[in-house]
Amino acid sequence: MITKISPSEFEEKVLKSTLPVLVDFYADWCGPCKMAEPVLDELSNTHQDKIVFVKVNVDEAGEVAGKYGVMSIPTTILFVKGVEIERQVGFAGKEGFETLLTKHLV
Repeated sequence: MITKISPSEFEEKVLKSTLPVLVDFYADWCGPCKMAEPVLDELSNTHQDKIVFVKVNVDEAGEVAGKYGVMSIPTTILFVKGVEIERQVGFAGKEGFETLLTKHLV
C-alpha cells in the first residue's frame, strides 16, 4: 500500500526509516502519474516487507519537491537510510520501477 504523506511527515517517514523508501512525487492533474499509481500499488504489495512506498503531492509539498530537485513529475526517488540512491523521472512502466528496485535491493 502506498501512503500519502505531508511535508511535516517526510523526515520521519522517509529520512528516518529503517527500510528503504520509494517516494512518488506526483500531482492529481498529472496523466502519467495516474498511469504509475496502479503499478506502484501492485509493487508496494509485492515488496511490502522490504520497501516502504509513499507519495508526495508536489502541489501540497512544493518545498519538499524543491529540496530534492524534482522538476517534472512523476519522479520517483529511492531513499536508503535517508540518502537518495537513485531516481526515475517519468513513467517507465512496471519494468522500469522493478529495475530501479531490484538494482538496489538484493
